[in-house]
Amino acid sequence: MSLEAIQVRVLVLNDMEQLGRTLFRLDQGFELQFRLGPTLQGKNVRVYTNYPDVGEHFDRHTFKALEWHNPTGREDDSDKFCSLDLQIAGSYEYYFGHGHEEKSGGGYVVVDPVLRSGADNHHVPLDSITIQTYLSKCLGHLDDWPDRLRVAKESGYNMIHFTPLQTLGKSRSCYSLADQLSLNPEFSPPGKNYTWTDVGELVQKLNTDWNVICITDVVYNHTASNSPWIKEHPECGYNMVNSPHLRPAWVLDRAIWHMSCNMADGKYSAMGLPAQVQNEGHLGVIRDVLWGQVFPKIKLWEFFQIRIESAVEEFRDLLTDGVQPDPRKTMGKKGLNIIQDPKFRRFGNEVDMDSALETFVPLSKSPQAILEACNLLWGRLEEINQEQYQQILNHQQQATDCIVGNVVYERLADHGPKLGPVTRKDPIVTRYFTFPFEEKSLEDDLQMIDHPEKSHHFLALNGWVMGDDPLRNFAEPGSNVYIRRELICWGDSVKLRYGNKPEDCPYLWAHMLKYTEITAKHFAGVRLDNCHSTPLHVAEYMLDMARVVRPDLYVVAELFTGSEEVDNVFVTKLGITALIREAMSAGDSHEEGRLVYRYGGEPVGAFYQPSLRPLVPTIAHAMFLDVTHDNECPIKLRSAYDLLPSSAIVSMACCCSGSTRGYDEMVPHQISVVKEERLYPKWSSDAQASSTGEVNLKTGIIAGKLALNKMHQELAYKGFNQVYVDQVDEDIVAVTRHCPSTHQSVVAVCRTAFHDPKYHQYRTEVPPMFIPGKIEEVVLEARVIDRHAGTYRKCEKYINGMPEYTVEIKEHIQLRDSGVVKHTGVTSKGSSEFVEEIVFERLTPGSVIAFRVSLDPKAQELVGTIRYHLIQFSPKYKPGSWSNQQTPAILEKPLAQMMSKLTLADMNLLMFRCDSEEQEDGGGCYNIPSWTSFKYGGLQGLMSVMADIRSKNDLGHPVCDNLRQGDWMIDYVSNRLVNHGGALGEVGKWFEEMFHYLKHIPRYLIPCYFDAILVGAYTTALDSTFKMMSSFVQNGSTFVKLLALGSVQMCGVGSSPALPPLSLALPDVPYRLNKETGKKEQCCVSLAAGLPHFSSGIFRCWGRDTFIALRGLMLVTGRHLEARNIILAFAGTLRHGLIPNLLGKGICARYNCRDAVWWWMQCIQDYCSMVHEGTAILHCPVLRMYPRDDSEANTPGTPVSQPLFEVIHEAMTRHMQGINFRERNAGPKIDMHMKDEGFNVVAKVHHDTGFVYGGNRFNCGTWMDKMGESEKARNKGIPATPRDGSAVEIVGLSKSALRWLVDLNKKGLFPHTSMKIQRDGKEVTVSYEDWNNKIQAKFEKNFYVSHDEKDPNEKHPDLVHKRGIYKDSHGASSPWCDYQLRPNFCIAMVVAPELFTVKRAWEALEVTEKKLLGPLGMKTLDPDDMVYCGVYDNALDNDDYNKARGFNYHQGPEWLWPIGYFLRAKLYFAKKLGKETYEQTVYLVKSILSQHYVHLERSSWKGLPELTNENGQYCPFSCESQAWSISTVLEVLHDM
Repeated sequence: MSLEAIQVRVLVLNDMEQLGRTLFRLDQGFELQFRLGPTLQGKNVRVYTNYPDVGEHFDRHTFKALEWHNPTGREDDSDKFCSLDLQIAGSYEYYFGHGHEEKSGGGYVVVDPVLRSGADNHHVPLDSITIQTYLSKCLGHLDDWPDRLRVAKESGYNMIHFTPLQTLGKSRSCYSLADQLSLNPEFSPPGKNYTWTDVGELVQKLNTDWNVICITDVVYNHTASNSPWIKEHPECGYNMVNSPHLRPAWVLDRAIWHMSCNMADGKYSAMGLPAQVQNEGHLGVIRDVLWGQVFPKIKLWEFFQIRIESAVEEFRDLLTDGVQPDPRKTMGKKGLNIIQDPKFRRFGNEVDMDSALETFVPLSKSPQAILEACNLLWGRLEEINQEQYQQILNHQQQATDCIVGNVVYERLADHGPKLGPVTRKDPIVTRYFTFPFEEKSLEDDLQMIDHPEKSHHFLALNGWVMGDDPLRNFAEPGSNVYIRRELICWGDSVKLRYGNKPEDCPYLWAHMLKYTEITAKHFAGVRLDNCHSTPLHVAEYMLDMARVVRPDLYVVAELFTGSEEVDNVFVTKLGITALIREAMSAGDSHEEGRLVYRYGGEPVGAFYQPSLRPLVPTIAHAMFLDVTHDNECPIKLRSAYDLLPSSAIVSMACCCSGSTRGYDEMVPHQISVVKEERLYPKWSSDAQASSTGEVNLKTGIIAGKLALNKMHQELAYKGFNQVYVDQVDEDIVAVTRHCPSTHQSVVAVCRTAFHDPKYHQYRTEVPPMFIPGKIEEVVLEARVIDRHAGTYRKCEKYINGMPEYTVEIKEHIQLRDSGVVKHTGVTSKGSSEFVEEIVFERLTPGSVIAFRVSLDPKAQELVGTIRYHLIQFSPKYKPGSWSNQQTPAILEKPLAQMMSKLTLADMNLLMFRCDSEEQEDGGGCYNIPSWTSFKYGGLQGLMSVMADIRSKNDLGHPVCDNLRQGDWMIDYVSNRLVNHGGALGEVGKWFEEMFHYLKHIPRYLIPCYFDAILVGAYTTALDSTFKMMSSFVQNGSTFVKLLALGSVQMCGVGSSPALPPLSLALPDVPYRLNKETGKKEQCCVSLAAGLPHFSSGIFRCWGRDTFIALRGLMLVTGRHLEARNIILAFAGTLRHGLIPNLLGKGICARYNCRDAVWWWMQCIQDYCSMVHEGTAILHCPVLRMYPRDDSEANTPGTPVSQPLFEVIHEAMTRHMQGINFRERNAGPKIDMHMKDEGFNVVAKVHHDTGFVYGGNRFNCGTWMDKMGESEKARNKGIPATPRDGSAVEIVGLSKSALRWLVDLNKKGLFPHTSMKIQRDGKEVTVSYEDWNNKIQAKFEKNFYVSHDEKDPNEKHPDLVHKRGIYKDSHGASSPWCDYQLRPNFCIAMVVAPELFTVKRAWEALEVTEKKLLGPLGMKTLDPDDMVYCGVYDNALDNDDYNKARGFNYHQGPEWLWPIGYFLRAKLYFAKKLGKETYEQTVYLVKSILSQHYVHLERSSWKGLPELTNENGQYCPFSCESQAWSISTVLEVLHDM
């Protein structure tokens, strides 16, 4: 058995869900499954992806359809999936569609690369990376690189990041490259000419010999302004020829340049503006010069205006010539359109003359009318020109503010560079465009713009725009960044213009592709410089090509989008492995600790997750650096003492960590990527503290960083993936990394020093810490200390650090040898948790101490034992497991073996039983004070809650708190079962012994191991449960199995029998000893109507509910024997020819419903047809509880028994004879609301039609049985839905019974062909066949509402308000009730489809679908009906007759059980209409049932409700789980 189960992640697809900005990260080797959400189930969904087939190259634009798999082969879509076996790193897109929609949703998944290093090519976990950045230009000759790079190796780094190694541009910036294809010649000493091959060999050597992986930058969005190739190919940049929209901005840029020259030459001195800007007054003069001299001179507004005279003249000529507007262009709409001059010339804009002709129509063709139209146009054009003028003034105002702001930063601000006087070298602002020509006057410059051979060399420079949309290219048309001077410009770099595809700029794409391939060939990864302003499609293409060269390309980037959602666009589309994050972004230690928690790892004590689970969004993997190479020096912003503790905090993060060269050596300034030209020191173990050209472990914090890097890598390699951050006080952060298999921890306590301790008063008292477990060793303790080695002086040749500081460090020492900890004491936190108290003595600012902590030996043994016994459920528990020699005997047996001895009735107690059921046994569901009770006493109660807690790792949940605080919940689980005894008691003892170990492990681990034990037991119970069910369930989908669990949920045995006794002659009846009397008693399973309201006592069993639910919950699931017993038990209660509604154990039965007996007979029919040799039940003995209608309940000593077929015959005969009686004990004792007439029960057969009819307007004998209860509303004692007469479903059920009995008789299985009754004092014989035929002949004539307004069968045409439907009843005392549209005729369609004409049935079903179908249930009344009300509120008591006290129970609320019959009817008649209709219906059924699947999955009751309010809204008065709701949905799936 493999320890590593295949990891499967499930992505549920939902219609119209676009997840392009959601990040899903997966490891190689994972399987990704796509499954259908409720909005897509039942639809013909196609899923496409660009993930390549085996052996194929990835092409971002080539998609293939994935193949669907349905593991169960069932018709529902709950388990249907298509999948990807992810073996290749990169970014992959998926999309899906259905019907005519090709793309109705989609997104991306990112598969992380696998990095390897060393001679053994071992795997390097991404979280283990410790990276150090080097400015390549500071490494010197390639021959010297090993000595300089050795600093990284000796400092414990396993990855080196090189800034670009290419030839640099004239600015000497590391990121301004003159030639992307050539290696910087400075790396070659005199006489040598190193190539990329030499670099590649060195990189490989570092990997093999040093275990160091190398990455470098790629810069795609600009090139150095002096790049030779950009001069030869100016089309690769944004110039005045290919980007004429930039012409106004170029004019402004030249004007500002000349203003800057004038300022440098002192030409504004007389105005009070010297070359040296020193105060606010000078800034004001700059504004004056811009507005008084610069802007008026260049007249930028003219580039956006129209030459009015010529436009109006052209318009006049068109009018004079009688030209009409082109209607294809104007579409008859008025409004003047202005066409922007594509060449952006002054006054180059034009009028769309078609729009002018459509808008300014002269009243006649006379010269005067034409003149008036021209004047109107002239006036409108002046308005437009004025609008453009105003727009330019706005741009100029913004440009002014940006220029002045730039001057303030560069020349006045304390945090700025203080450039000094304005000169041509340091102009007032950086130029935005190149100007590779001799300086002349502004007038001469501006003339050059109209000469393409010159103006195509005026190239836009690159930079960044604060707060700009990173997905927009600020140099493209539509952006005003350049004219508004909003660009923070890099004056040395030309922005590259790729266009949309390689054909748009062939040279640039080919050039950059070569650059990419060279990089990918020699380096394991790339850093995308300036990623947020690199065109996405360019980066996509280049990285795709890079992955062709190196499939496991490691890609990092630093994004400044300001939005995690926008970050995700880049990460998902480019397949970025990690985003650079920086500890220096934290303003205090608390924020620094929060970043550690944010950037990776699970919480300590996290739950064990299943290998198959939902794919959840994540954040980008972090490359968490103490400081990046292009940011300010921490020593300046914080203090030298903080370098070590902040670095330690970063190193404890469960992600990639790192730094930049110089940080560890304590270089006290930023190492500029532009200006720095000195070399890095080399490594020398003999280096002196005062040495500037050499470093070793005594330099700066290098020794500390080595220890931290080693620890960081060890934690990742050994699986310490759980993190806890504790803010001890304002300066101290304690970070714990924990291993979930060994339960070892490393705890690093870091005292930051954001302020220099020499000048800041820190607290002298350090709070003690309490560390759970046993401290094995001090991994390291270190602090920054002063030393006497001289003071810092900046070296001219080498980038040297501060010699006056070093690190005092000890590693791998015992606690007693610590110089930081004063003393420790072991305390006990309860009986199971040992805690070491740490009192600090010298945890000074700038200090770090890290402890290795294990569980105490006893706890280690206990955890190991628990893990050992969990291996039977999953091999993932094997690491850290411990076989105990003194294992209790009960634990030596597999739990599955014990579970196999349980019955399904036992499973009801093990898994379910709601609070009222538990109370019958003297208990109750477990309650957590200040929270709530679990829904069930059994395992499902816990599992429903834990499922949500587990997936979110919500260790702060009240359930977890309760588990940590005491053993109450643990004891509840085991004691409940142990007390029950028998096979369940054995399972309880297994729990008891497992919990004995659990109780004595550290409390913080109890939630995760309690859950692991529960999950193992629960899944084992499920397996055992389904093995006892039918093959339909065993081989069924997840949906089928969830519904089948409803059988276990509803069918159980209480403390006292709920069913009347069965005949002693009946075989295979279960017995038990009564705990109180010690006597043997029957213990048959009974079926609860619904939870929690109808689950216990006399209100548990109802005849109607039982037999509507029995087919699905018992026959379909294979519980045939228990179904038999229920059928026979109810048969024994037959009285007056009826089956009781409320069973009341038979003794308190009420015979007030007309339909239960017909549902009972339908179930007998289903039993005979579905069970092997099922007709044998007809001869089973029935113990009659009431031999006569007036009998008292029969006592056990005087049994009256008869075969079931005689009981059936009696029921049929009594109906044909006519049933008419008054309920026993009629009055408030049995019904406090019913009026006296309501206790009179009538059920007869109409002589002419054969329809069963009965009831009166004061009772309700069908399932729609709401009795009015409100005195305020005056509806008390009045049924809301009496449905007297012939209810359509009773007619259908009786027809079904008759058809069946006739057929049985013909087969010799039912001895009666007819019934003998008394009629008018004479005995009359009525045959079953005649009765059957009579209903067949009369049904549609009396129930169908035809489209023929003169239909002779229609007795009340004035009451018809919907046609093409079937009536709800026939012969009601209130005739309009017959015509109400309700879902009940669907029941008749299923049980007696022969009554219906196919075409009529289908039309009626379509009307029902349109009017009554809700998300989960069927509206019980047509919304068009005047008494419809879809919201049921049983607590409402007002004067509203139709609503008070829930009077509208069946007048609109959407009941679930009828939907099963509606869907079964749809399927039946669709099949009659042909294959195409049937397939469309199957899709509909799947789509509808997907809602039930989702509800079932999410419901803490694991059931389907009794009803919902309108449109599927939750109804608080509904049973949360109803037997017939679950049953009828399961029957639909069985039919499919």
